[in-house]
Amino acid sequence: MATSTTKAPAGGEPSGPPPKTDGEGTARRRGALLHRLDVRGAPYAFVAPFFVVFAAFSFYPLVYTSWISLHRVELATLDIMEWVAFDNYVELWNDTRFWNALANTLTIGVLSTVPQLLMALGLAHLLNYRMRASLFFRVASLVPYATSVAAAALVFTMIFERDFGMINWALGAVGIDPVNWEADKWPAQVAISTIVIWRWTGYNALLYLAAMQAIPAERYEAAAIDGASRWKQFTHVTVPGIRSTIVFTIVLSTIGATQLFGEPLIFGQGPNGVTGGADNQYQTLGLLLYEEGWKNYQMGRSATVAWAMFLLLVLVFVAQRLIKRLRSRTS
Repeated sequence: MATSTTKAPAGGEPSGPPPKTDGEGTARRRGALLHRLDVRGAPYAFVAPFFVVFAAFSFYPLVYTSWISLHRVELATLDIMEWVAFDNYVELWNDTRFWNALANTLTIGVLSTVPQLLMALGLAHLLNYRMRASLFFRVASLVPYATSVAAAALVFTMIFERDFGMINWALGAVGIDPVNWEADKWPAQVAISTIVIWRWTGYNALLYLAAMQAIPAERYEAAAIDGASRWKQFTHVTVPGIRSTIVFTIVLSTIGATQLFGEPLIFGQGPNGVTGGADNQYQTLGLLLYEEGWKNYQMGRSATVAWAMFLLLVLVFVAQRLIKRLRSRTS
């Protein structure tokens, strides 16, 4: 029986595999596209559950608090609401206690944040050097952060006590009259700022230290070859190298200062803690929120203070972004 054979062209090799059809090429392109989408979409798949949790535990309370702020609501009868629109905001705007609490929040925030971050930067610079027992000092710097707010505030309240406190004892030893730290405005704010500084300096120092250790050693070697002193290396290499971390700590400290509550509450030693002293001399926005809601039983006004605090943070962050954008344009 004769069989048919396919011969190669004269003088050439057998032809290769048959060309792909349009269907096979489309399938391959579709598979490559799906693989690319799978690789690119993987981070979003991991991040999506976080946003679900955020919507459940953060977004809903914000919306509900904003709704309460538009009503007159008492703590004992939360299910009974009287619509007042923006009356709570108007009353808060005309309330001198709000402006006093806002001013106190800003001053205590500055008194506690600026020294705290400067001390943390210097401490991190020292810990960045090779030294004996460096691990011990790093762990010791976290001890104040691990201490509870109540314990720290209580100890410092006794230290700043008028009659038997250690600070007034030290001042009396050098001939300075005792200071009434709780009754006077500026001494009280300095004392409260001292508590905040003690608790958070070590924490921020470790953040700076981690950022400093990520700076390549070649930058310091090049600066040393150029004749830069230790101070110039710190200002021209270290600080620019950890600029993003510094901005991050400033943001955290701003949020913490706006929400300051436990330290002034315990420092007041009783009923004066809620009102921030007899004359509201150190009442913060957090204390005003608590006073309106849990002392005066006006949850609508309390929610209004909470939203004022939130809007204040938004304004601060918007101003920071505008300043950063203006600097980038000028540079």
